[in-house]
Amino acid sequence: MTHPASPQSRVAAHLPPNEPGPHSKRLGMIAVVATFGGLLFGYDTGVVNGALKPMKEDLGLTPFTEGFVVSALVIGAAFGALIGGRLSDRFGRRHNILMLAGVFAFGTLGCVFSPTWEVLGAFRFILGIAVGGASVTVPVYLAEVAPFEKRGSLVTRNEVMIVSGQFAAFVINAIIFNVWGEHSAVWRFMLLIAVLPAFALFIGMLRMPESPRWLSSQGRDDDALAVLHQVRSPRRAEAEMAEVHQLAEEEEKAQTGGWTDLAVPWIRRLVFIGIGLGIVQQVTGINSIMYYGTQLLEDSGFSADGAIVANTLNGLFSVLGITVGIMLINRVNRRTMLLVGYGLITTFHILIGLSALLLPDGSVIKPYLILVFVVCFVFSMQGTLGPLAWLMLAEIFPLKIRSLAMGVCVFVLWMTNAGVAFGFPPVVASLGIAPTFFIFASLGVLSWIFIVRYVPETRGKTLEEFEEEYSAAYSARR
Repeated sequence: MTHPASPQSRVAAHLPPNEPGPHSKRLGMIAVVATFGGLLFGYDTGVVNGALKPMKEDLGLTPFTEGFVVSALVIGAAFGALIGGRLSDRFGRRHNILMLAGVFAFGTLGCVFSPTWEVLGAFRFILGIAVGGASVTVPVYLAEVAPFEKRGSLVTRNEVMIVSGQFAAFVINAIIFNVWGEHSAVWRFMLLIAVLPAFALFIGMLRMPESPRWLSSQGRDDDALAVLHQVRSPRRAEAEMAEVHQLAEEEEKAQTGGWTDLAVPWIRRLVFIGIGLGIVQQVTGINSIMYYGTQLLEDSGFSADGAIVANTLNGLFSVLGITVGIMLINRVNRRTMLLVGYGLITTFHILIGLSALLLPDGSVIKPYLILVFVVCFVFSMQGTLGPLAWLMLAEIFPLKIRSLAMGVCVFVLWMTNAGVAFGFPPVVASLGIAPTFFIFASLGVLSWIFIVRYVPETRGKTLEEFEEEYSAAYSARR
């Protein structure tokens, strides 16, 4: 998730340069440890991909209960995202990440030893709370610890770690399945691996500092200055601390929005646009591939061993796609990137559907052609809409209502994710691959129309400029 400029950018010009020194190494270590939260996010959402087949056989899952087990984590993530920000505001970013590491470990072990699909679903929900909490806490912690010059690069590391965690899950699943695939409980070993980064996150965060911004907001200025001295050059630490009070006062005055602000028509419209962005990102079906890619490839004609190995390409091209997306995100207009991305996504949906429909079962080329088009879809999605939807959600809302609006939109995004995750197995089971991807293509066309008609351009504008221009333009249309 990329965070745009904030009030810090208005005082950045007054700060001395942050010269390199021992503090640079300390900051790098903080980023490595904290982004283990993103790695866990990715691994726990991706590990079910290769684990589903042996899990179905061991626990007797039907398409309905399979969708329940997968979507339970995503529903938990929706609620974790809602409460995670509040907990980190109250108890501190570091404290919240430590707690989440414990929940990650507890939820993982509960899943590993689950005797039935009902128990597994319950622990997947608990694991989802940790995933959702990490999705809102880790980026905020990185943004508040990092100097403004490095904030973008450090925060986007978390997004890279998320897709890297999914890729790691696909690779580890392939290795474990090909070595111990004959054992009915092999899926439990796949899930168990997630305990290792959870322990690493907990142990590592014990040695990491609290966010200086949060410490200052609690009146602990001496502690905040001590942390800044760890991650800034001496002159920069003193100067930045002097700005913290001014920034805190500005944000305290500005972040006073509530539900009553939705009575303002242009603000209400932006919230609906934000909700729409969350929905259209998820109805691409990207997480159907992240959760069920191995099963999809097996249905298309690969053997079980071949499908789980071929699925690692989805993880690899997800990482490559988001890397390209981060390189393009500040060079191409947001709307252009969205429209081109959705054009590519919808095209590959149609090609997947046509390949499944027109090529006969048993055809040698059919599974490989579907794999190529699925990989192209994943790359296009992660290179455009994947990171861009999060960025635009952070850019379009006025500061006074940003926290509330982001919470609402992210909740809807996660719930849409859960709906797609729950519905994908029974839809494929009843309709087949081709009709399922034609449905995704139809939703893609509707999403493209939504972007053309409603989504504004935000690139090249400060948050204040966008707010002023959009409110004025909306009033002029009335």
